[in-house]
Amino acid sequence: MSVRDTQRPPDSDSGATPSGLKRVVAASMAGTVVEWYEFFLYGTAATLVFSKVFFAKGTSDLDAILAAFITYAVGFAARPLGGIVFGHFGDKYGRKKLLQFSLVLVGAATFLMGCLPTFGQIGYWAPALLVTLRFIQGFAVGGEWGGAVLLVAEHSPDRGRGFWASWPQAGVPVGNLLATLVLLALTSTLSEAAFLSWGWRVAFWLSAVVVLVGYYIRTKVTDAPIFVEAQQQVERIKATSFSVVEVLKRYPRGVFTAMGLRFGENILYYLVVTFTITYLKVHVGVDTKVILWWLLAAHAVHFVAIPLAGRLSDRFGRRPVYLVGAVAAGTWGFFAFPMMDSGHNAVILAAIIIGLLFHSLMYAAQPAIMAEMFPTRMRYSGVSLGYQVTSIVAGSLAPIIAVRLLDRFDSAVPIAWYLAGAAAVTAVAVIFARETRGISLESIDVADAAILAETTSPAVTSTRTAAATPVAEAAQ
Repeated sequence: MSVRDTQRPPDSDSGATPSGLKRVVAASMAGTVVEWYEFFLYGTAATLVFSKVFFAKGTSDLDAILAAFITYAVGFAARPLGGIVFGHFGDKYGRKKLLQFSLVLVGAATFLMGCLPTFGQIGYWAPALLVTLRFIQGFAVGGEWGGAVLLVAEHSPDRGRGFWASWPQAGVPVGNLLATLVLLALTSTLSEAAFLSWGWRVAFWLSAVVVLVGYYIRTKVTDAPIFVEAQQQVERIKATSFSVVEVLKRYPRGVFTAMGLRFGENILYYLVVTFTITYLKVHVGVDTKVILWWLLAAHAVHFVAIPLAGRLSDRFGRRPVYLVGAVAAGTWGFFAFPMMDSGHNAVILAAIIIGLLFHSLMYAAQPAIMAEMFPTRMRYSGVSLGYQVTSIVAGSLAPIIAVRLLDRFDSAVPIAWYLAGAAAVTAVAVIFARETRGISLESIDVADAAILAETTSPAVTSTRTAAATPVAEAAQ
């Protein structure tokens, strides 16, 4: 019997939609849209606004943009810390409570960014305060992702988990689309002077409205029954450690595999949605409004593509879909930048959309495949650690490295090779990952409980441990 067979859910799991699942999906997506609206609003503003109002002008336009991207990276550096802290308490007290807190925290930080004085008014205090708020914003977003996707994954049927858990991921392009739409409306109705003076602040102040909406929706859901059961099981076997050390000790393979899966995907995304703005504006000479229109269309396509890719991962498996995405991502830079250099609107838009389609093949499957690597009692910590730590050396540095390479070589070819190398890392991680399509989360918990009981109570029978071992090995 194969490991895959041992993971097959019971016959009663027909894949039908459990009662209340759509409400859980809506609640997770609402918060995800809000938090990523705010996080990506910063990324877009880093190129269009912050490089002009919060930093001293350097010897070239790229110098100020590079400084803005460095503060952009601070948010990524804070995300692993947020993932660890929120993961610890989320495993202990529940996903819902931590998700509500993270929503309020990121909303407050973003609103205050809109209130900051400029470099011309207070000098270097301006970027210092911006960095502080960016750290808080990143800390909150670091705790958001794991809780949002697990709230759905743990409510989902085993055979449909890839599809349902992909919907919070689809909230990311919606948040980015919303941020782009607001900036597009402001840049289209205001003069450049007015936009740089006060108009950009409106986009940040609007976060207060969307936070209230997202918070209200999240009050209407509860944690999954499997989490409640896991809490009771932990209490019975008196296992109280939910720390990052515990996850690394018991499930190191899951953590490091998750990091590898994340690496190329994360770099591809931020090259497509963040660095592309800089490349088109500075290197190709495209007008800001035109770039925003292109991104608006691309985000809409991305939103549709993610759930479809999630469905594919349920049908064909997590690994095949992810591997196709990783290999395709490695080719993107070699044809996409020449397409952008062409100057033809349709060709440039196609390059951006193709990049996000490649990305969706990896991004859609992440919640399911990562959730299926860890038992419920430490799942929040495990997925947050694997997902967020990688952001420090992947997405946070991708725009900075790309700007440096473009400035040094005046060519996009080195950037294409940089992306190809990152995609190769992810492809290797996919190859070494185990296929978990259709696995029962309950079976992972049973295996984990048996192994944990054996370490705390030698009297546990060898029969119970032997029955649980195949599933435990699959999770690890």
